[in-house]
Amino acid sequence: MLRYTLMRLGIFVGCLVVVWGLVYSGLAPRGLGDSNGMWVVLLALVLSAPISFVVLRKERDRASAGIVQRVDRMKANLEANRSQEDIEDDASRTPGQASRAS
Repeated sequence: MLRYTLMRLGIFVGCLVVVWGLVYSGLAPRGLGDSNGMWVVLLALVLSAPISFVVLRKERDRASAGIVQRVDRMKANLEANRSQEDIEDDASRTPGQASRAS
């Protein structure tokens, strides 16, 4: 997951540098008044989103598979703990179980 995040951040920074260069060279329009910095960031976000979607498809699938495995493992652990608590609770409520265990 960290790898995907860093790759996505890298694509955004690359787009930010390209957009900044285009705006300050005059090839892309400047923002209004003092909004030029925000314009550059917004344009870089708009450009980096579809690029990330296409370029990072395999990495995104790999990250989601890892997340699914972790969630499944947590569910299994939770169910094991829940069933263990149920067994202990049933044993404590059943009369005669305590005398047989002694």
